[in-house]
Amino acid sequence: MSDSPARHLNLQGASNFRDLGGYPTADGRLTRWRQIFRSNHLGQLTPSDVAVVRELGIRSAFDFRGVEERTGGVCGVSEITVHSLPIEPTVVAALRERMVQGTLTAPVALEIMRDSYRNYVRHNTHSFRALFAHLLEDHAPLVIHCTAGKDRTGFASALILHALGVADEVVAEDYLLTNHCYRRDSSSASDLPDDVRDAIGAVEASYLAAGFDAVSAEYGDIEAYLRDGLKLGSPERSALKARYLQS
Repeated sequence: MSDSPARHLNLQGASNFRDLGGYPTADGRLTRWRQIFRSNHLGQLTPSDVAVVRELGIRSAFDFRGVEERTGGVCGVSEITVHSLPIEPTVVAALRERMVQGTLTAPVALEIMRDSYRNYVRHNTHSFRALFAHLLEDHAPLVIHCTAGKDRTGFASALILHALGVADEVVAEDYLLTNHCYRRDSSSASDLPDDVRDAIGAVEASYLAAGFDAVSAEYGDIEAYLRDGLKLGSPERSALKARYLQS
């Protein structure tokens, strides 16, 4: 039996709350457990959830929600300092526009999702750059999140694992764990057709691939993106690994 900590913490008031620890890296180390967590928003934590989060020692949250989204759920743990790194949501508005036009289908929804990931790179690299600047300031244990904790947070988590030297296939596996851990909000975007809601209520390998295709198109490859887009030169990469990898 494995004596590793649980990766998924099944909190009552938060969905998809997971640990990025325990993944092997190219230099033979493992990502540290209980340092970096990912989740949906923290505005509905129960008293027992708050006790769990406090026991984990989390003191910082990095919130990718847009300005209006943040009003819908304030972090329920008073000890946590929240750092806003806004990436405004675009998917639901784009879907509703296509619905008004009469052109909304599940394949269209999938492509809108893929394009949102491309736009993380095209238009929101500054928010991910700010995240890494905070990570280098040693805020751990910490949690990163957005509203659902699967797209903006999923892409950010993939970037963190890449920066630490985790293999592409392991990064993809971690990303797809969302489909096992995420609890969909049945009231969210309830005006959209069911097949469209299914498309946006899960993650697909093609979504993450679209984001990294944009990385290649804009920067050449992931290493260049980390260096030039996220400002992680060799000293910064070494510092990240020293902090977030087991020795």
